[in-house]
Amino acid sequence: MPVIRIVLSCLLLATQAATQAAAQERRPSHCIALAQETPGLSYVHKAGFRDVLPEYGVRLRYIAHASFLIQAGDISAVTDFTGFIGNVDFIPDVVTMNHAHETHWTASPDPIIPHVLPGWGPVGEGIEHHLDLGAMVVRNVSTDIRSFAGGVEPKGNSIFVFEAEGLCIAHLGHLHHEPSDDQYAALGRMDVVMAPVDGGFTMDLGSMMRVLRRVKASVVIPMHWFGDATLGRFLGGMEDDFAITFAKASEIELSLRSLPDRPTIMVLRPAYLREDE
Repeated sequence: MPVIRIVLSCLLLATQAATQAAAQERRPSHCIALAQETPGLSYVHKAGFRDVLPEYGVRLRYIAHASFLIQAGDISAVTDFTGFIGNVDFIPDVVTMNHAHETHWTASPDPIIPHVLPGWGPVGEGIEHHLDLGAMVVRNVSTDIRSFAGGVEPKGNSIFVFEAEGLCIAHLGHLHHEPSDDQYAALGRMDVVMAPVDGGFTMDLGSMMRVLRRVKASVVIPMHWFGDATLGRFLGGMEDDFAITFAKASEIELSLRSLPDRPTIMVLRPAYLREDE
């Protein structure tokens, strides 16, 4: 497994180096810039992943474990990509991966996927991504992870941020520690956060709750939970600070204008993509 990771890392690093060389100028991040609070309407919209998106809308689909499909304009991205998203003929424009364990990455992503972004680089060095696709910017902030030997692998995980339609959407990946002040600053504003709430494999619940209270995202989507009991412990600890809603589907559509006035935990049930949707 370590050899596969090294080979994959070298190939992906070479691709990334070419991409960075071709893009010397970066579009400024609207998520890092200071922002006024934008009051919104407490509204989410049930949708199918094949449906046309409304203007200024972003669709999020919880696929499985820590994998989400994020769609904006004509661009689609899948987080913590494992190589399988369902029985569909569908190739995303971007996939992101973390290598804490095998349910967050694949050593053999489909070669026709245009952009494969690993959340790690050479051990201890991390990696930097800033991919501007017009309708979506994908960037990352490196964090540390626990190693299999019980130590720490510096910069072995990434929090990926997706900027689209004015929204700042953060996927915390396999986060193992509370971010530093510098990491919070690099992340910037977060309107929507996908957060692992397993309570042990990533972070203990108390630490994760502190992260989410500090972030103050308008929408938090729990992920990486193992059964209703795990999810229930997280919701019970957050109910004084966040409204809690349960979506009737695995997908929601959001826009800046539809963000809730009160911070809200939106519970989605994971479901693989299917051709009959």
